Amino acid sequence: MTTYPHQAAVPEVIILDWAGTTVDFGCLAPVQALLTIFASRGISLDSEEARGPMGLEKLAHLRSLLALPNVTEQWQKLHGESPDETDTLALYARFREVQLSILPQHADLVPGWLEALAELREQGLRIGSNSGYDAEMMQVLTARAAASGYAPDTVVCSEDVAHGRPHPDMAWKAAMRLGARAAHVCVKVDDTPAGVEEGRNAGMWSVGVTDSGNEVGLPLQTWKALPAAKAQERRERAAQRLRAAGAHEVVDTVANLGAAVARIASRLRAGERP
Repeated sequence: MTTYPHQAAVPEVIILDWAGTTVDFGCLAPVQALLTIFASRGISLDSEEARGPMGLEKLAHLRSLLALPNVTEQWQKLHGESPDETDTLALYARFREVQLSILPQHADLVPGWLEALAELREQGLRIGSNSGYDAEMMQVLTARAAASGYAPDTVVCSEDVAHGRPHPDMAWKAAMRLGARAAHVCVKVDDTPAGVEEGRNAGMWSVGVTDSGNEVGLPLQTWKALPAAKAQERRERAAQRLRAAGAHEVVDTVANLGAAVARIASRLRAGERP
């Protein structure tokens, strides 16, 4: 009978989100697509509202937005009734078209990620990923990322599992593909509360990302131009939301992920579990 040491002292698997975590600084692509499709139907939606359910599978995200009182009221005024499932699916089909068309413009790697990735791989860590994007969207994104030097060992899409975030299904599937011996030697990295909750629900260590992510929600150049005090205020607000969702560790960007993994290793050696 094969046994595995329950006291394993180092992380073995890192599972990372995509938009806002490793690519697309500011998590801009899904927001742009959502604002575009709602405007095409005469619905006013601001970026903060569009970002609210970020991290969910995209159809679930869309359903959450359509359920907002502000959106439902506008829809009723324009169409005489609340949006039904036919409306939802038609809107989702349009979302996919827009999202696929703009993804190539939002595929740049977060600065410093390639260097951090190299250090993690040198330590023998296996690198997995998952996303609320579907397989066709991920084909576009992974091709662009690979051309820039980033190719994780596995990619799990929303349609690969029965339940999207915050359920643990995608994290578990990635961990199984990578041969993880136990959940507590896995680290889930995400920029949204739903993604942090996914990691916690999977029994993994959960690391939240602030500066590049949805909770700050600014393009790289805009973020760099912010006065230091303003940037720190937004960073701290994002960190609070991620910690409230259960993040064990919070980093500014994945460029600093190595330090968080080292802290998790120390916590494991001290006998702590997620």
